[in-house]
Amino acid sequence: MKEFGLQLWSIRDEFKDKESTRAAFKTIASYGYTQAQTAGTYDFVDPAEFRRYADDAGVKIVGTHYSWTRIREDVKGTIAYHRALGTDEIGIGGCSTEPTLESLRGFIREFNEAARIYHKEGFVLSYHNHSAEFSNEFKVFEGKCKYDYLLEETDPEAVKFNLDAGWAQLAGMDVRALIERMAGRINILHVKDVQAQYCYGILNGHHFYGPQCIEIGSGNMNYKGIIETAERCGVKYFVVEDEFYSTGNPLESIKKSADYIKRNLLG
Repeated sequence: MKEFGLQLWSIRDEFKDKESTRAAFKTIASYGYTQAQTAGTYDFVDPAEFRRYADDAGVKIVGTHYSWTRIREDVKGTIAYHRALGTDEIGIGGCSTEPTLESLRGFIREFNEAARIYHKEGFVLSYHNHSAEFSNEFKVFEGKCKYDYLLEETDPEAVKFNLDAGWAQLAGMDVRALIERMAGRINILHVKDVQAQYCYGILNGHHFYGPQCIEIGSGNMNYKGIIETAERCGVKYFVVEDEFYSTGNPLESIKKSADYIKRNLLG
């Protein structure tokens, strides 16, 4: 891994206006991040100007998490938005379907139809997972989980995957084996760690313990091995997504992740 990026959801409260956005990009660049993936839209600024703030800081936008409604209903606007940002990867953060095979296949059919439209214009659609796609929360149909259907029935030319390694680990998956199975279909790998017994906080007056995603290097995932496998299998971008902050401060947490990567994983 030569460089790494940040999913901007990690520090979403830093993007309030133009001034704070400009400062946020400079801050993450100072930590060592050279790439970014957006989370939603930033309606206080034109996308071309948003990209300019990133460019000025030395940060390249490599993908998005965008509105599935806009992707379906505003093709021209979605294309213009992503061209302004300078990325060819249009992503969604997941999807909710009814726990029936008919509903799941209906989503897959819509996703394929949209993906083929965008593919003709030089874009790919990507799907980001959480842990539920691998579990029986969505039920198991014919011995397969939701993610199996997504992998097997989406168009391999037009659809890519933003594999979240931390959420897959939390679901009990062998992340390296999953990456090997998905070789050539992952553009962005979300890098987060998993700590088995982390006190996340207080819920209903009681301390809440349990497996949690946490800053990279603070958990028990074998990222040296995961990254080796990912590079061999064609992953393009390694993007940190911090969602639970052991430091109590999102900026301190993304710095903690960046410091670990620079010490242990770059090469």
